Amino acid sequence: MFNINYLNPISEKGTALWTENYQKTDNLSQADAVVVRSAQMHELEMPENLLAIARAGAGVNNIPLDRCAEQGVVVFNTPGANANGVVELALCGMLLGCRDVVGGINWVQEI
Repeated sequence: MFNINYLNPISEKGTALWTENYQKTDNLSQADAVVVRSAQMHELEMPENLLAIARAGAGVNNIPLDRCAEQGVVVFNTPGANANGVVELALCGMLLGCRDVVGGINWVQEI
């Protein structure tokens, strides 16, 4: 049985995929693995039994890679996992900018 600690809220859609070999723990000192999104881990005291840190995102700048290497903690990330969301927001921004959608919304609200 592996104990997983989430440093940030993680959607149930993803955590429901864990098998019976994994269970969530709120106690970081009991964690075999950590799932992190944006929480800063540089000042965090990592337990000696920690095996892995999974970054739910592309970068690893919020994880102390040097300390992880010294302790033998495997660190991995998920580049491209949010690619569809990035494309959607980029297209939305371009449409908002070229058609003055916000100006139209404001104009309608004044009426």
